[in-house]
Amino acid sequence: MLLDLGLPDGSGYALCKEIRAAGDTPIIILSARDEEGSIVLGHDLGADDYLTKPFRLRELLSRIKAVLRRRRPVEAEDRTLICGNVTVVAQQAKVYKNGREVLLTALEYRLLLALIANQGRVLTRGQILAQIWDVDEDFVNDNTLTVYIKRLREKLEDDPQEPTLIKTVRGLGYKAGE
Repeated sequence: MLLDLGLPDGSGYALCKEIRAAGDTPIIILSARDEEGSIVLGHDLGADDYLTKPFRLRELLSRIKAVLRRRRPVEAEDRTLICGNVTVVAQQAKVYKNGREVLLTALEYRLLLALIANQGRVLTRGQILAQIWDVDEDFVNDNTLTVYIKRLREKLEDDPQEPTLIKTVRGLGYKAGE
C-alpha cells in the first residue's frame, strides 16, 4: 500500500497503524513531512518504508520492489510449479519439460517463473517487465520481452508456432496455461 500521511478525512499515521494491526500488507508512506520525528513515527507504526516528496518515480518503483522482495515468504521459493508438461522447481531454479531438464538463461527463467506463478491469469507487458527487473535495476524493454517470449516458446513448446504453454492475449499481454 502506498499511503500519503496528508489525508483529507483523517490521520495517515492512524490508518497505517490500523492496516498493520489488520494484517501483513506492505506499507510505503509517501509524505511531504521530512522531519526525523515523522519518519521515525511512520516506521514505528509499521511502515516498511518512508519516502518524502517530491520523489522520483524510478526511486519509488525501486523501493516498492525492495519492500516486496523483503516481504516475500520463504516458502514461495520452495515451490514446485507445474504447467502442462513443464515443471519448475523454484528452490533449485530448474526447469523440466517431460521430465528432462531444459537450460534457460536467468532472464528466461525469471520470465517463465513470473508467467507460471500467475498461471491462468493474463499479465500485461508492463506487469511482466516489472517482475523481471534485474538486480541492477535495468529495465528490460518491450522488444526484448517479445524476443524472450519467442525463445521460451522455442525451448518449451511442442510447436512454437501453436503455443499451448505461453499464450499471447492480443492487446493485453501473455498468460501461461488455461
